[in-house]
Amino acid sequence: MKRKKTMELKYMMMSISSVCAVLLVWWLCIDVLHLKSESVFPGPGKVFNTFIVKLTHKAPDGATLITHTLQSLKVALTGYAMGAVIGIPMGILMAWNRFADMFIRPLFDLLRPIPGLAWIPLFILLFGIGLLPKALVIFIASLIACVVNAYTGIRQTKDLHLWVGDVFGASDMQKLFKIAIPTATPMIFTGLRVALGSAWTALVAAELLASSNGLGYMIQQARSISRPDLVLVGMITIGIVGLAMDRLLHKLELVVAKGMNVQ
Repeated sequence: MKRKKTMELKYMMMSISSVCAVLLVWWLCIDVLHLKSESVFPGPGKVFNTFIVKLTHKAPDGATLITHTLQSLKVALTGYAMGAVIGIPMGILMAWNRFADMFIRPLFDLLRPIPGLAWIPLFILLFGIGLLPKALVIFIASLIACVVNAYTGIRQTKDLHLWVGDVFGASDMQKLFKIAIPTATPMIFTGLRVALGSAWTALVAAELLASSNGLGYMIQQARSISRPDLVLVGMITIGIVGLAMDRLLHKLELVVAKGMNVQ
């Protein structure tokens, strides 16, 4: 236990050191060596000041940073939840049932290569620029990752474990819920984490193209008025929120794995 805590502390210190190193290089290049004008690429001090100001000020895009972030989270989590709720059972069903696989897989393989962003023009034409088209783009991006990883996880269940279930007289449903799904849990959560990243990326891209709020909209407005400091604030916020959501999902994975006795 003590060794584990030491390793976690060491990892945290290394992570903090890497961030500090980037900030130091950034500060040296812009504020000390002046390799780029601050009107083109501002230093960390100016970006930090803009970040603090934007937390409470609506200018120049009509909303505070917190409002934009909450709006983006609302859309992202709506589409992500839809993708996870539908995608995971679909992947499990396809992997477990041969007839479902034969029926669903051709359509899925046809849709899978189409990037989520390619759906944006169609959804805008059909539904305008509200929450629904962005949520649908995120849904598709999330769905694919969830299906692929759930499918792969179930397929990786060892035949030996299933044979043991047969020896003890387990039904197909018992083998699915007691053997296959617990075994596939790490892959399923990997799919959820990949889907979360895809959802966040797709959302920001959709907001860049067509939106009236959100972090992508804020970045687009900042670009149009030549505010690189605000652009960087939006980018950094996207990274921080994405990292926070990924960490929360990882913690949830550990809790679920512990509850299911999955190593």
